[in-house]
Formats: sequence, C-alpha cells, structure tokens
Amino acid sequence: MFAARALVFASLAVFTAACASGGQYTADKAKGSIEEVIARHSRDLMAIPGVVGTAEGKCGGKPCIKVYVKKKTPALAAKIPERIEGYPVEIEETGRLKAL
Repeated sequence: MFAARALVFASLAVFTAACASGGQYTADKAKGSIEEVIARHSRDLMAIPGVVGTAEGKCGGKPCIKVYVKKKTPALAAKIPERIEGYPVEIEETGRLKAL
C-alpha cells in the first residue's frame, strides 16, 4: 500500500512540474532542426524578463540554443530550461543589446 501511494505521489509531482512550466519545453529528442526548435520556442524564452535574445550556437562543438540575458542570476537561470527538445541550452550574459 505504501509503495502504491509513493508511486501516485511521484506521478503527481511529475505532472505538477510539467504543468508549472506551462508544458512549453520538452527535453525529449529533437523534433526538427535546431532552427525549427528555436523558432518554436524563441517567443516563450523572450517573454522571460531579463532575456534579450536567442540564437543557434555551438556547445562543445555540437549545436545548442544560446539564450542571451541582461544579467545572469540564479533566479533567471531557474526559469530557463537546460534542454529544449533535446538540444542543450547555454545562458550567456550580454548586458542590454542595442540595435545599430
């Protein structure tokens, strides 16, 4: 009985975590090219206060999603997923970006 309750509790915790993130990010296998993944998620990432840009980059020689922020803080980093659709995400502090 205890094992069944523990399983239900664990399932609810996973479900709640997915709902809390809005269900917008998935760490599963990529569902397309990195360009397509960035296009699908850039709007949501840019809606996070402090995020000033997104781009394709290289992390360890492999494709990754770069998220540029005004100031990198633990609170801001906690709002940005470590992976999106299988691609790693790297946060870079850039300060405020200005159009030329």
